[in-house]
Amino acid sequence: MSMSRTRGTRERLVVIGGDAAGMSAASQARRLNKPDELEIVAFERGNFTSYSACGIPYWVGGDVPDRDRLIARTPEEHRARDIDLRLRTEVTELDPDLQRVRTRDVDSGAESWTSYDKLVIATGARPIRPDLPGVDAPGVHGVQTLDDGQALLDTLARTPGRRAVVVGAGYIGVEMAEALINRGYEVTVVNRGSEPMSTLDPDMGRLVHEAMEGLGITMVNDAEVTGILTDDDGRVRAVTTKDLDFPADVVVLGIGVRPETTLARAAGLPLGAHGGLLTDRSMRVRGHENIWAGGDCVEVLDLVSGQQRHIPLGTHANKHGQVIGTNAGGGYATFPGVVGTAVSKVCDLEIARTGLREKDAHRVGLRFETVTIESTSRAGYYPNSSPMTVKMLAEHRTGRLLGVQIVGREGAGKRVDIAAVALTAGMTAEQMTTLDLGYAPPFSPVWDPVLVAARKAAAKVRETS
Repeated sequence: MSMSRTRGTRERLVVIGGDAAGMSAASQARRLNKPDELEIVAFERGNFTSYSACGIPYWVGGDVPDRDRLIARTPEEHRARDIDLRLRTEVTELDPDLQRVRTRDVDSGAESWTSYDKLVIATGARPIRPDLPGVDAPGVHGVQTLDDGQALLDTLARTPGRRAVVVGAGYIGVEMAEALINRGYEVTVVNRGSEPMSTLDPDMGRLVHEAMEGLGITMVNDAEVTGILTDDDGRVRAVTTKDLDFPADVVVLGIGVRPETTLARAAGLPLGAHGGLLTDRSMRVRGHENIWAGGDCVEVLDLVSGQQRHIPLGTHANKHGQVIGTNAGGGYATFPGVVGTAVSKVCDLEIARTGLREKDAHRVGLRFETVTIESTSRAGYYPNSSPMTVKMLAEHRTGRLLGVQIVGREGAGKRVDIAAVALTAGMTAEQMTTLDLGYAPPFSPVWDPVLVAARKAAAKVRETS
């Protein structure tokens, strides 16, 4: 084994992980420090850097025709900025006491140690693969990286059958189901919950269920997968539940992800209840002055509930990277937390949420009122106006906004941003009713649907207080 040395006239920043958080941190640190001041070494075990994992379902489904369109910055572009980026190099051990990491070349197996002055952990998340018979069979895919997406496309290209089963109905499960429908597959979604999109309350999830069935997807709820059956050649042929078997030529796991913190756990770094690394507001790992962490491998503060959550989203990862790169580069920045905003779609149905669901509010001991309203995306008399459902949670007595869920057609999804700002500002439903939002008949009714929900929520708070 060899030992790389850092001590000299410049410091060395080592980054583990070459996607959003890691390379944003590296790039920001480079902006603040010249190469003769700070050496930056980044390790990525895969083949790609700085790509949009969120775009993979749209690439698989054909909306994005070319994989390279998902890549924001290539390895060559990073290297041209004096970042020593090493692809297909896996970090296998982290030694905080001696400030070094052990790496292994994926192709040759060669190992070496690299020392650091500052370290960034951006190891991301890994798809949940349940411990089930047949889950590792050929034809069963998780979808988290570009390599995963390419492997799935390769399977689709060489598989003669046209039956697909998606296990799980969260964001990835729903988006992959639509992608496979677009590819001409018969798609069945097997979901453990009562309705798809468990990030919504079940009454709102029901609207998503209806849209999926309208798209030709067979939706099976309240079903626990017990195994995956294979043919004599070992390839997948069906997904089994307690009651039924669902024939499958390809299976996609859309059950969700967990923080990839194997290295951090082995090194004794602090982890939260969800398995993610714990950091302070500067994204510095708690108790470690020269180690930062960001992206899908960390837990973040929920500004509404006051508790730590794991929310794997590219928006957060890029912000974390900016904060980390600024701090590791000698500046100062903080990441205050999140309110849990997310949007998705099924065909032309837009799905959005921010803040707490009913069960989230119950879990943290909050009393609340809920209202659900039906409105339209535009003035009712304007052409192509479409229906929209808005659900709002407000705290009992205080009226503080706790959460909003929106399901509708064109123009529905991004309306959630109004609520996200209101949540971040700590506004009440009553205060929201006076917001000066843009209005013209092509864009909204005179009373925007979010404001209609706020008026109704404010009235209910007054009635029950």
